[in-house]
Amino acid sequence: MIKYGLKCENAHVFEAWFKNSATYDEQASVGDVVCVVCGSTSVEKAPMAPAVPRKGRNTAPRRDEIANKEAENAAAAMIALREIRKTVEENCDYVGPRFAEEARKIHYGEIERRGIYGEATPEESNELREEGVDIAEVPWLPTTDA
Repeated sequence: MIKYGLKCENAHVFEAWFKNSATYDEQASVGDVVCVVCGSTSVEKAPMAPAVPRKGRNTAPRRDEIANKEAENAAAAMIALREIRKTVEENCDYVGPRFAEEARKIHYGEIERRGIYGEATPEESNELREEGVDIAEVPWLPTTDA
């Protein structure tokens, strides 16, 4: 097994384990290596330095410890965002690009109140907020096991 430091096109840094170097190359070439923060499949190996023990009693956290903690936090955030997506999909109606129109109808009592999700342009989202329509934007991560 080999552990690589990886970096996506959005500069998110994380680590992943692979059977060997060829396995990483194969998975990366078909887009199976996915950023744990944003879901990007444009990922490359990040520069890595060997772990060299420090002399003395320096108690400051090492860069690799900080990077590991950041990777753990990013992974936890990804799990939470995927759970949010699952909950929304199970409990709300998908209205696609008609989101702004449907949200207004619900807000003004023209149709029955229910949970919905879909897509809205930034302009549509701003207009809904200005009208007092209660909406939330959630990062919609791809469903993947990579």
